[in-house]
Amino acid sequence: MRVGVAVIASALMVWGLVRLEAQRGNAAPARAPKAAAPIDLTGYWVSIVTQDWRWRMVTPAKGDYLGIPMTVEAKKVADAWDPAKDEAAGEQCRSYGAPALMSVPARLHITWQDDDVLRVDTDAGMQTRLFRFGAAPALHDAPRTWQGVSVAQWQPARASAGFGALLLRPAERTSDDKPPVLKGGSLKVVTTNLRPGYLRKNGVPYSANAVLTEYWDLYQRPNGEEWLTVTTEIVDPQYLREPRLVALPFKKEPNGAKWDPAPCSSRW
Repeated sequence: MRVGVAVIASALMVWGLVRLEAQRGNAAPARAPKAAAPIDLTGYWVSIVTQDWRWRMVTPAKGDYLGIPMTVEAKKVADAWDPAKDEAAGEQCRSYGAPALMSVPARLHITWQDDDVLRVDTDAGMQTRLFRFGAAPALHDAPRTWQGVSVAQWQPARASAGFGALLLRPAERTSDDKPPVLKGGSLKVVTTNLRPGYLRKNGVPYSANAVLTEYWDLYQRPNGEEWLTVTTEIVDPQYLREPRLVALPFKKEPNGAKWDPAPCSSRW
């Protein structure tokens, strides 16, 4: 009897030690973001311009600000837009900053730079965005850039409550008109530390204090095509009376055969 009690006591002691070690953080380490990715965003994607065509496919006329909730201050800045001055100052990339970049008709090339950083390159403007997973980096005295600093995290598929699927309009659906299927999970990205730029090529501004929040969602259509929607919210009290919401669709391409890098242009 005493032997049995001793065995049970020893077992309980071992179990208690295991629990204590787990509580101390000695459990199996979490997988790196690359390995833990619920969806595969890598590959080549082309933007599908089915909305805001007149502002995205051509440079809007000066004063054409329809659809953007601009403040009075923003209108004054936009009214002073002069592409020649931007070119002279070497600021042709003002409309290729992160808050506007996904609206630029372009192709994306998405790769993993390492286990913790997802990289997005664009052929239009030849820009690179880096989505870093984990804690936000310290930004003390960090230089502001067109693409800012982006912190990413994986979320459950429905956590974004985005409206990306609404962009697959009837004209873009297959003949059986079945709805697209949301896949796996969602990538949330928050971008700050931005260099001031344009939301629209004709000088509609965003400030250095703008905050960009995005949800990247992957869908599969009944014919097997993969589509990506990037749902964005831009908050900038200086130049926007209210947050600006935009959702932009991309279609996956089989390879990079149509990849066509071109530098920034202040005129187009």
